[in-house]
Amino acid sequence: MAAIGFIGLGNMGGPMARNLLKAGHSLKVFDLSVAAVEGLTAAGATKAASASDAARDVEFVVTMLPAGEHVRSVYLGEGGLIASANKGTLFIDSSTIDIPSARETIAAAEAAGMMMVDAPVSGGVGGAEAGTLTFMVGGTEAAFQKAKPVLEKMGKNIFHAGAAGNGQVAKVCNNMILGISMIGVSEAFVLGERLGLDAQTLFDISSTASGQCWSMTSYCPVPGPVPTSPANRNYQPGFTAGMMLKDLRLALEAAKTAKSPIPLGGQAAQLYALMEAAGEDGLDFSGIIKLIRGDL
Repeated sequence: MAAIGFIGLGNMGGPMARNLLKAGHSLKVFDLSVAAVEGLTAAGATKAASASDAARDVEFVVTMLPAGEHVRSVYLGEGGLIASANKGTLFIDSSTIDIPSARETIAAAEAAGMMMVDAPVSGGVGGAEAGTLTFMVGGTEAAFQKAKPVLEKMGKNIFHAGAAGNGQVAKVCNNMILGISMIGVSEAFVLGERLGLDAQTLFDISSTASGQCWSMTSYCPVPGPVPTSPANRNYQPGFTAGMMLKDLRLALEAAKTAKSPIPLGGQAAQLYALMEAAGEDGLDFSGIIKLIRGDL
């Protein structure tokens, strides 16, 4: 079993780290939240004194951080993870961040004699807890193959997306599809509702017809048809509207750089920004139906 440093023990990182412990790995953990660290040490992890301490004398370092600025701050510069780790350490950054930050950080790690992949995830908190996440991995083939056994203890589907930063490319494209499709499904249910069509009936028809999609059949935004969807628990999040907005803004940044038009992605971002402005970005992203219905 491997010695692993894990930095970032939030809603996603905490369950991911627990699954590595369950698999028998030795974990040294760090987070700014004392309670998060205590929860992992109670499960068998060792407390690191700092982020850089978590990277010392381990074979792998996994990070799950909020944004590109945090990744650059933790990895780069004097006292950062790259400067603190032993030569040959493999870094796995599972944060969802901007593509240039991912590529810059991986280049710095490789220049220092390290291996690194960007490996953002899909699957939400439920997937993190169950160990069924999808990992989208960017980096060299050698780094991917070395990281894969560790990733397989936290996820079910592990994909090599190509060169450094391509994991982030796959993530923003996937989540743009998701954000747009959830809005379309929500609009359809509200329209059907106002024209007198029962939600269950619309679900029964469209879930077996050409309107079928994940946003409907696995995460239906109206209560009833899919018992496990957040709509049945007052839109308490698996994946917040705020996080969806973050990912759509990353897609917009990437589209500007690539000179690739994403008009629907842009409109989706505007709608989720209205949820943010209403102070409801802590709801699950499927709660966008409340905005469309006029309930916010």
